[in-house]
Amino acid sequence: MLRSTSTFLSTALLALVFAVSANAQGEKYELDALDRWQKVAAVDPASEEAQLLNARRALIDGEVSRAENLSNAFIDRFPLSRFRADALLILGDAKVAGGNEYEALFQYEEICRRYAGTSVFIPTLEREFDIATAYAKGLKKRFFGTFRIIDSSEDAQELLIRIQERIPGSELAERAGMELADFYFGRREMLMAAEAYSLFLENYPRSAQITKARLRLIYSYLAGFRGPEYDASGLLEARAKLRSMQALQPGLAQQIGATSVLVRIEESEAAKFLSTASWYLEVNDPISAEMSIRRLVQRHPKSIATLEALRIVPTVLPRLPESVLRETPDYRALRKQLLRVEWDDMPVMLSPDVVPAITPPTVTEGATP
Repeated sequence: MLRSTSTFLSTALLALVFAVSANAQGEKYELDALDRWQKVAAVDPASEEAQLLNARRALIDGEVSRAENLSNAFIDRFPLSRFRADALLILGDAKVAGGNEYEALFQYEEICRRYAGTSVFIPTLEREFDIATAYAKGLKKRFFGTFRIIDSSEDAQELLIRIQERIPGSELAERAGMELADFYFGRREMLMAAEAYSLFLENYPRSAQITKARLRLIYSYLAGFRGPEYDASGLLEARAKLRSMQALQPGLAQQIGATSVLVRIEESEAAKFLSTASWYLEVNDPISAEMSIRRLVQRHPKSIATLEALRIVPTVLPRLPESVLRETPDYRALRKQLLRVEWDDMPVMLSPDVVPAITPPTVTEGATP
């Protein structure tokens, strides 16, 4: 990644060097309105501009140390120069070319904080994005300039967030937002990934990657659910997003099997109610246990968890006060209808493993992964 960045820097600076290709003779050329090179002025070899161009030329020629020394000398000699931001960019680029991208970030950050109105501001953010992407993909920082053994994941996150804050709504900010979300997703930090994809959908509703963001958001919510004993808010969010997708992109929803995923979500939500009822029974709170069972059979009457709840409900009702019994559903009729057994009969116990696990929907060919 950093090698390609150095190649890009060389290509970008080549035009600047060509503009002063006759600098040895004290000439300066610029493009006119018709994209033709025109001689506009003579450059004094002792001027600030000429010294800066020498540093640029050294970087293009691959003389990294010389470019770093020249730009450093320029910054020290002309601390108030109008070309200071350009000198900082050259110095940072020289450090990147020398394999010291982390040190280059100090120059890039100074540009972003002090020279946001200059022409080098956007190129500097692009450099930071390249470094952040390399860090997000696993590149480690050097240990005191030697081996790359220091984790750089926090730096990647910080840089990608700063880019979005500094130029919100831009194409580069959009790329940074998706890179950050993918970073969390790749590390299986599903709560952070869900938040990042949700922000991406909110900030860039017309993005070409909107479909990918929607799918990844659903995956993140589903993968973040750890079982009926834990918080089920992610399931509710995933269900809402799937139903929204069925309305907005019915073809894609059909490709990923949204209907079957919704069924699995319903089963998992029902298992959550059953788990809650079991816990209340363990702590000797039959009233709350019956309330959980009541909600279960009312909201998910066709779920497997409802069958299991109807199996145990005869052991719960005798422990309830008369005032609560008057408000309960007709569990006798429900047992006979769904379990096909009489009230005093004990059906075969269902295995807790019969509740299907939630798995991310499979994307068929033609859908964005």
